[in-house]
Amino acid sequence: MALSRADIAAMVVDGLGPVDIVEAVELSGGTFATVWRVSLADGRDVVVKVGPPPGTRILRYERGLIAAEAEYFRLVRERAPGVPVPQVLAASDDWIITTLLPGRPLTSEDAPRARTELGAAIAAVHEISGSHFGYAGDRPSAPDWPTAFGAIVAALRADAAEWNVPLPPLDGVLERHHDVLAAVTRPTLLHFDLWDGNVLVSPSGGLAGLVDGERYLYGDPLLDLVSPALFRRIEDEPDHPFLRGYRPAPFDAAARIRLSLYRVHLYVLMITEGPSRGIARNDGRHDRLTDLLTAELTLLAA
Repeated sequence: MALSRADIAAMVVDGLGPVDIVEAVELSGGTFATVWRVSLADGRDVVVKVGPPPGTRILRYERGLIAAEAEYFRLVRERAPGVPVPQVLAASDDWIITTLLPGRPLTSEDAPRARTELGAAIAAVHEISGSHFGYAGDRPSAPDWPTAFGAIVAALRADAAEWNVPLPPLDGVLERHHDVLAAVTRPTLLHFDLWDGNVLVSPSGGLAGLVDGERYLYGDPLLDLVSPALFRRIEDEPDHPFLRGYRPAPFDAAARIRLSLYRVHLYVLMITEGPSRGIARNDGRHDRLTDLLTAELTLLAA
């Protein structure tokens, strides 16, 4: 979405009242929303995040993501105050203004200490429970986890069909593993999008912040253990720094099945979102993700 400094200034005034802007710089790295860092004359630095304009074609689960992000940050700051997430200063259905957290993204340089502290932070967030499984609003949700998770995957498959995105055969995969999904009985607050770009590292190498909470949902805590080891199987890496901080119970056979199912979900999502992000199918990404998805399906079949 193309925005000017004047557009951002209008949002800041709308949200924070009359205030002068010293500097406004668009940040890179996101593929869904537009993000600006804004320095105010009163000395504050804030982040303005703006969703796609009305009428933009998006995936089903992406409806209302800006409002969802505000809700996630408020929940975490209230219920897990030791976890460093931005403070929401103002929000609408289309944009959110938050405090600017210090630090660099974990993508710029590895920091094992930050990964360990991230594990501990997510363990604290996982103490927060919801009243349902799945997403908020009119997106997929249900009173139980198998039904909610099935609806989440079904919505992605419907998106893939509408966008003409080919997927490997998925019929019956979740149904065959209903019982291991049904073992999840508490709707845990999940960030879901814990890839390195959403983790901020302090100059000393510790965890400085956790951002981009717009894709949050309630479900199985194991769902949050997939993206910290993107494209790998964290259950096969017992010394992974995230696990040192999170300290999960040993991964039994049921947990391994669920983790495999959650990688299936993530790969289906990443394959499906390609066209909406303007990613060409012949750039290698689609084929790589399809190979990873096929490997998980083969593992589940065995």
